[in-house]
Formats: sequence, structure tokens, C-alpha cells
Amino acid sequence: MAETLRDAVVIVGGGPSGLAAATALRRLGVPRVIVLERKPLAGGIPRHCGHYPFGLREFKRLMKGPDYARHLVRTAQEAGVEIRTQVTVTGLASGPAVSVTGPSGPDVLTPRRVLLATGARETSRAARLLGGTKPGGVITTGTLQSMVYLHGQRPFQRPVILGTELVSFSAIMTCRHLGIHPVAMIEPGARTTARWPTALFPRLTGVPLMLNTQITAINGRDRVTSVSVREAQGTRDIDCDGVIVSGAFRPDAAVLQHGHLRIDPDSGGPEIDQYGRCSDPDYFAAGNLLRAVETAGWSWREGARMAQIMAHDLRQALPDPAAHNITLKGDALAYCVPHRFAGSGGPAPLPGFQLRVNRPVKGKLVMRVDGQITTQKPIETLPERRILLPYPDTPNAAKIDITLDETP
Repeated sequence: MAETLRDAVVIVGGGPSGLAAATALRRLGVPRVIVLERKPLAGGIPRHCGHYPFGLREFKRLMKGPDYARHLVRTAQEAGVEIRTQVTVTGLASGPAVSVTGPSGPDVLTPRRVLLATGARETSRAARLLGGTKPGGVITTGTLQSMVYLHGQRPFQRPVILGTELVSFSAIMTCRHLGIHPVAMIEPGARTTARWPTALFPRLTGVPLMLNTQITAINGRDRVTSVSVREAQGTRDIDCDGVIVSGAFRPDAAVLQHGHLRIDPDSGGPEIDQYGRCSDPDYFAAGNLLRAVETAGWSWREGARMAQIMAHDLRQALPDPAAHNITLKGDALAYCVPHRFAGSGGPAPLPGFQLRVNRPVKGKLVMRVDGQITTQKPIETLPERRILLPYPDTPNAAKIDITLDETP
């Protein structure tokens, strides 16, 4: 069975980016926009983030996550967006053709364009290779938030938190909501990953912050009883009844693994050009599927921008795809989004090359177009910090190299 939707855009993912794009596409005159969301309710991660701040830049009001998610859904529906929940995308093919399964069974949708906005997910305990036994009580921040805010459940009383990204501090706020008292926040690095003054927050809430500390094992039989850690003074056990494995986000790109769209091996998301266009130009991508992880507000703005690009593409073709990928030189450069540059002259693209580093660096970014230096930018930055580099002003798809020259 196939549902032909030649006047429609299908959006895979009902989070901030997908819903912002859907709303904007309808307001730009696209006759039919369908959002596919695998959860029972749309709204994305903010749906179970029961704290501030959300929505200030997008809607000029300060909201908690669930209110923000409901506002996104309501705004999309008022614009005429069709939201289909409990629908899982099982395959993507040229055409475009989107294979799905849901309450009404399997189906294949064939719209004019597809936007992928499936977001990101936290890295699990297994993927982090944390040793020890396999007791209950080891969960991600997202699972914790879902249990606490959506179901009123308290999975433990005295957990440790692994990680110091923004979501890790969100975990502290989630714990406080139900009277859970974390016994430590553990960070393998020499400083918190999130920007200062987040490092003050654990101390203000009575949670010891342990830097330069590794969890070497999680202990317990049916439930967590302790974690073994290695720090400068040696090894020891910390008594606890749970572990919150937070952050280390990766794009939620499972649907791409066996499809025809090219995946960037560095970011883990789909390969795109500056218009968000995938290797198959009928497919676009936006939000944290591209790189983990940006805020809900950033993802919302990116989705709205993508809607303008896709609306332009439905009326008038975008510039021809680029022949070359961006080449990164310097082992500290983790990845760059977008991965290709189709040349200037089209609609307003995504806002510049977005780069990340994998360790603290100081030096200079140098961009060369066909061997000629066009941009030089001094940087001093840490991992998980967004670095923006302007696009070159060239009408042709050119060979672009971005080099990080580090200061000794």
C-alpha cells in the first residue's frame, strides 16, 4: 500500500526543529505538511523537561519544557499541520519514499520532499564501555526526566551523575523535583563541559563535583549499590543506589543506517550541504540529527530556516549540489556541518560552517578555497562549544579545506 502525497512535505520527527519547520512551511503556502512522530505525543525532549528556560527567544515568553512542547504542537496544528503520532519510520528510499508502520499498519508515503528531524540521544552505559555488573538503576537523563515528570516515579534516592554537560545539570533539577539527592557529579575531564558558571550549581545544591574522576565499574546485583572510581588520590567506592548516565549525545540516525543517504562518519548524522540538502536532494535534515547537541531554541530556528529553504526549492531549484566535501585538517577538529558547499547565489542558507573540537585548543582556523586562503579566525575553545565560520563568497561549488593550526 502506498499513499501518494505529491503536494506534501513529510517531516520525520516532532521535536522543536520538525514542528518549527512544519509550521513555517504551512505559513509559506505549502498545501500539506505531515509530521511523523514515533512517541504518543509530539514535542520532543522538552516534553519531559519540567523546568525553565524554554521559549524566550522563539515566543518571547519564559516556559517550562512541557508548556513549550504543547505550544509548539498547538501552533503547528493551528497552522494546519497534520501530526501523526505513534508512527515509526522503517525505511527511506529514493523517490522520495518513506516506509512507516503505525496504528493502521505498514504504509509507504511518497511526498514531494522529506525533512529529517529525529534529534539526538544520549550515549548509553554499554556504548561508554562502563564495566562492572548490570544492576537496575542505571538510566540516561532523558529516561529520568520521563519517569519523574511524565509518570511521577522516583527510580532511586541517592544516585551519582556521570557528566557535566548542560543536560547533566538538568538532571540535578529533575532529581530535586521529587526529593532525590545525588551523592556526586562525576566528570572525567579537568573542568565542566558546560560553560561557567554551571560549575557553581552542584555546590549550591549540595552535590559534590568530582573532576578528573573516572567511573571504572558499576556495582550491585539487582540494584546499584556503589560505583568504583579512579581519581588522583587512587581508587575507591562511592555508595549510591543509581547512576544517571548523562550527555555524550549522538544524532538519532538509526533510520539512516540501512538506507541510501550518506552518513558523515565524524558527526554521525546525515551528510548535508549549506541548504540542509542530503545526498539525495529530495531529502533535507535539520536540528540535532545533524550534530549533537544544540538547544531547543537553536533547533527551532534551524527548522524555521529550513522551511524557507524547502519552500524555495519547491518553487525554484536550488544551486547544483557540490562535487567535493569539506576537508578538515587538524586532529583536534571533531566535525564540520555542513559537509559540502554548493556555492553562493541561492536562498539564505544555514548560518555558516559549524565546527566542534574534541579537546581544548588554542590556535587559528584557516579556510582555503581551491588552495587560496579566504578566511582566518583565531580560536581558543573547549569541546562542545559551537564554532561558526562564514561561508566563502564563491558562485561555484569549490574544493574547501579548513585547517586548525594549533599554538604550541
